[in-house]
Amino acid sequence: MAPRANWKGYLKLSLVSCAVNLYPASSTSSRVSFNTINRRTGNKVKRQFVDAETGDVVETEDQAKGYPVAKNSYLIVDDDELDKIQIESTHTIDIEKFVPRAEIDPRYYDTPYYIAPGERVGEEAFAIIRDAMRDEKVVGLGRVVIARRERIMMLEPLGKGILGTALRYGSEVRGEDAYFEEIPDLKLPEEMKELANVIIERKAGHFKPEEFTDRYEDAVVELIRAKQAGMPPKVTEEPARPSNVVSIMDALRKSIAAETAKAPVVRPKAEMPPAEEAPAVPKPKARSKAKGKTTAAAPAAPAPKARKAK
Repeated sequence: MAPRANWKGYLKLSLVSCAVNLYPASSTSSRVSFNTINRRTGNKVKRQFVDAETGDVVETEDQAKGYPVAKNSYLIVDDDELDKIQIESTHTIDIEKFVPRAEIDPRYYDTPYYIAPGERVGEEAFAIIRDAMRDEKVVGLGRVVIARRERIMMLEPLGKGILGTALRYGSEVRGEDAYFEEIPDLKLPEEMKELANVIIERKAGHFKPEEFTDRYEDAVVELIRAKQAGMPPKVTEEPARPSNVVSIMDALRKSIAAETAKAPVVRPKAEMPPAEEAPAVPKPKARSKAKGKTTAAAPAAPAPKARKAK
């Protein structure tokens, strides 16, 4: 079954347009959720809206949206009145400009969406817009109304489709100055920075989302399973809090020693000379080449290590 689109409309670039569907690219369905229950009876609790003055329960059909205009005075706005508000971005994502992706601060990223053609007849127009952005190495900026709110939408090629990312408005992102202004400018010793760089190099890698899981969520699941089985919940000790560092240099050196113990540095096999070629090059001759020519330095480097291993 094809996923259900939560928005259908048109993608427009000047006079080129095509029908498209928007699909949520993120999900929270795997999270553990709880119901609120009455501890005394074990029954599920039902939420109800109650009139703040009379205390009477207000049924769904009597509930309405109210905009405060004065104390205890509200202007009622019905849902059908809101639904009648139609602007261009209600049904069309009109690409207004193209910018380098690097110009968009990550703090403005909000919600990702997959954008795919909605009709076979518009697939060519969709491909033209997608491939033009890919060729020019830019992202498009447009607007779209989602859940009765107009959002800025960043568009970029993603495989055969387009990734749309709803962006926050400038008024929704706080500036950093108020939080960073009291941080002093420090002149750090070169040795200290070099040690920190070593730690970063030891822990360098690549982002693989599957390597990260919600460990707190896993612990909640383990707690629920233990209670279902009638077992006492597993008691975990609170992790030791980091102590105040007296000597940054000592802490850096100890960190390097700890990282070395966890993952000793091993020269990649690709850098080692082929086994069949090793006997053909005498070791003394390989060293003399390293002194005379820079090009011979790379294959000669592993030779001393071979002697130490013996």
